[in-house]
Amino acid sequence: MSDDTDAKTRAAERAERSERMAREGAQAMAEHLASVKAVDERTVRLRALRLAKEAEEAAAKAAEPPPPPKRSRKKVAS
Repeated sequence: MSDDTDAKTRAAERAERSERMAREGAQAMAEHLASVKAVDERTVRLRALRLAKEAEEAAAKAAEPPPPPKRSRKKVAS
């Protein structure tokens, strides 16, 4: 009977360990997905800021008058 009790105990321990590992795995996956979501949200925010800055810079550059054309000097042969 001792072997039967030991087998049941081992089976119960395996079941508990399996359940614990499943819970830990689910928690790790949830943490990973939250991390990925946070990175995606930061990326979207930073991209919006960058595009706004680039648009502002382009508008400022378009408002500037064009530089005067450079005059070329011709060398006179002596």
